[in-house]
Order: sequence, then structure tokens, then C-alpha cells
Amino acid sequence: MSQAQKLPVIYVRGFAGGQSGIDSAVADPFLGFNAGSTHIRIGPDDKPNFYQFESPLLRLMVDEGYQLLVQGSQETYLNTHAEIPANSVWIHRFYDPSASTWGGTPKEFRVEDAAQDLLELIDELRAKAHVDRVHLVAHSMGGLICRCLIQKILPERGIDPAGRVAKLFTYGTPHGGISFDFGFGMLERLRDAIGINGADIFGRERMYQYLTPRATADDEPPEDWDPRAMPADGEPFAFPLRQVFCLVGTNPGDYDVARGLSSAVVGARSDGLVQIDNAYVPGAFTAYVHRSHSGRYGLVNSEEGYQNLRRFLFGDLKVESALVRFRLPEEKNTAWQAEVGLSIRGLQIVMHERTADQWCPIQLGDDAQPGVDGDGAVPLVSTFLCENLASPNGAGALRYALHLRILSLRERDNGFLDFRDHIEQTADFDDILIVDVGSDAGGPALRATWNSDIAGPISDFTPTSLDLADEDPASGKWISHIPLPHSTAAILGEDARVRLAVTGWN
Repeated sequence: MSQAQKLPVIYVRGFAGGQSGIDSAVADPFLGFNAGSTHIRIGPDDKPNFYQFESPLLRLMVDEGYQLLVQGSQETYLNTHAEIPANSVWIHRFYDPSASTWGGTPKEFRVEDAAQDLLELIDELRAKAHVDRVHLVAHSMGGLICRCLIQKILPERGIDPAGRVAKLFTYGTPHGGISFDFGFGMLERLRDAIGINGADIFGRERMYQYLTPRATADDEPPEDWDPRAMPADGEPFAFPLRQVFCLVGTNPGDYDVARGLSSAVVGARSDGLVQIDNAYVPGAFTAYVHRSHSGRYGLVNSEEGYQNLRRFLFGDLKVESALVRFRLPEEKNTAWQAEVGLSIRGLQIVMHERTADQWCPIQLGDDAQPGVDGDGAVPLVSTFLCENLASPNGAGALRYALHLRILSLRERDNGFLDFRDHIEQTADFDDILIVDVGSDAGGPALRATWNSDIAGPISDFTPTSLDLADEDPASGKWISHIPLPHSTAAILGEDARVRLAVTGWN
């Protein structure tokens, strides 16, 4: 069990659609967060193996000691208890007023109303659990409800959102709206004009209205307005972007709900409903996993999603990696990409992967984001580690593997790819950095070795090298640079490094 402070966790579900979808959603006592799965795509014979994931709700109870307090209904429990434990899980049942199954006239669903009701739930939990803040965990549209609270409802009341919300974790939220891969914008305009089943909430105009303080139903967004962007740190009522984590799905093929039509319309570079570029907040932590928007291979009911969630909420260490000081060859009509994967010892899943096959490699080159320290840093992956989850076979160390591949794409002068010297799915560089993270005198102690330097199986490897040195002890952040294998010099230059930065978390 992790040692981070336990705060109430509120789950906020996604879009249900029309009246029948809403009625079906409210029939579930936990709105789908209690749904697990028994499928995972790791079969050696190209078939899904049986893998039982209990559900994120149950796993929080088992792994982190959280309590689910219902006894008839959440509302009844809260009304009859003056105090509640902080380590408790709650479901924001915002669709209940819009259901027709309880009798009476259903109330029209509005994101702003759901966000206001969420604030009331948060304040009640804060008072009765004697805590200042809560964690919000949201799927799909639920993340937009949370952002409406953080960006509009609270600022309009003059309340700092960081005083109510500790962390926000989103699964497949369309932070940039839902757009389509063809139709030249006509399908989006038709959806927003008709508003069938309320789907116009995923269009720019409606998003601007519920994400912008004091915006009204008549306001339209400026041309340069990016719906994904949350106010930057330092702006009034800005929520810290480093307290936001976006889980991005990259598997459109296994999306169960209207899977054929949705995947075809949204496009391959998506989770089947939300395009990859729309699924994150710029500046927030992100992880890419090969999961679909929902269903048996969905983000919420996946081990990948839960492991990222658990470590973000309760981890002890934050580890950030970046490719720095590299210099690409000056070759005409050549583009360079990096692929990355992150695996942690003891887990049967990949925590994060960005590959060309999954439509999300990292683009290298002139448009790569420069590092603030002048290293020309290209972020590879950020993750969170729980010290109490260290493998007993690793002498107390946390071990993870960062798989790095560098690929080149060459074009002819006419713009078409040049395949004359191309070998498909063969990287120009392919290696794995094995990192062991321990602690020494209250600080992190890291050792790193490239797989190409390890003789025998990685599972049998015991690091014998000296701990990596902290190159800037005064910064408050442990930083070290690991040289790439010499074989990469002709590709990335002699000075190319993987930079690891470790800080305490929680």
C-alpha cells in the first residue's frame, strides 16, 4: 500500500448519448467504473489470452485501502454521516436528474450543471473527510465536466481550483473535441448545428462556452483558441498542469460501440472515438497505451490505465526521460522518428508506448521542442514509481526498461517515400535502457545499463556499475545523462544522451 496521503477519489463517467443511453447508464450503480475485463492482447499465438483485471474501483480498494460507502445510496450515506474516511471512493451521478426511469420529467443535461453538482459533492466530501482537496478521475466527457469546474465554475466564484482539486486523471477525454478524418469539417458543422443527442458539446463553440469564465451561450471562440489548452501556470486561477495526467488510447480497431462506423469516421489515428491529438492537455503528463476508447479492450477497464492512475495518484518518485544533445545527419529529404516503450518489472503490460504502427511516433528534427536548458530536449516518457512496489528479487530496487528506436524515412524529390534502400520495420537504432532505481541516504540512487551491454537474460542481470552521479545537487532535482551506445554516433552524434531527472512525488 502506498504511503501518499489518501484523499477522496471521485469518478466522473463519459457521454451516454440520448435518453435510452442515459437510462441505461444510471441503472449501473457505479456507472461502469466497476467493470473489469478478461482480455489482453499479449497472446503468443496472436489470440487474446485470458487476463483478469478486476476493475479500477475494486483495485483501489484492494491495493490502496479505499472504501466504497453506499448503503442504499451515496446521497443517503452522506446525509446520515457527519464524518467520512478520506480514503473513500465516490461516483458523480450527474446523469440521474436526466434519466426517465425515476419518474417525473427528465432534466436536460448540461455540462455546466454537472460541473456545479460536482463542486457541491466535492465541498461535502471535503467537510466530512476533513481534507482540503479531492482527486478527480474521469473517462471521456467526464474530463470535460472536470475541466468546466476547474476552468469556469470555480474561477467565476473567485476560487482557486488547486484549493479544491489535488489531481485530475483523464481516460480518453476529448480535450480538443471530437473531429472526423474526412468531410472537410462538414460533419462537425452538421453535428454542432443539429446537436443530436447533445453531441454538440464536443464542438469548438460549445466547448468554448463551458470552458471559459463568463462566456455565454452567444459567445464564439477566437480563431486561435485551442480547446485542449488549460490556463498556463502563473495565470489567474490556473490549475497546475503538472497535476494533470492524460491517458491516450491508440487502438481504434477494438472500439465496441458502433465500432465500424466510429473508427472509420474518426480515423485510424485515434482510440476509435477520440483522435490522438485531441486526447491530451498540452503541458500535462501523458501516457499512450494501445487500448480503445471503451469496451472489453477499453482504457478504463485495463491494467495499463490502472497502473498509470495508481502511480500518478500515490507514487513516490517522478522519473522524466528525454533525448538530448543529439544531432541528426544533414541528409536531404530525410525525416527521423523515435519510438519508445516503457515497461516496469513485475507488470504484464506496457505502461507507455509510442510507435509508428500505432500512429504516434515521436517526430525528431527542426520542429522538435527545444529544452529550456539548451539541450534540445525531446521528451520520451515520464512515469511515477512506488517504492513499496519494488520487486523482492531486485534487492529493493525499482526496475524499468525504456525501449528506444530511431528510424529514418527518406523521400524522393517528388514527395513520395523512397523504398529502394528501405527495410520495413527495421530501425536504424534499437536498444533498451535498463534502469534500476533505489534510495541512498534519503535520495534516489540510479544505475543504468543498455541491454546491448548485458550478457544473458535481463531477469538475471544484477547491476554492478557505480550509481549515476547527481550532476546538479543544488537544483533539488536529481539529474544524470546516460550516453547512447557508440553505434548511434553516426546517427545522433557523439554527444547524444538520455537525460533522467528524478524528483520526489507526493
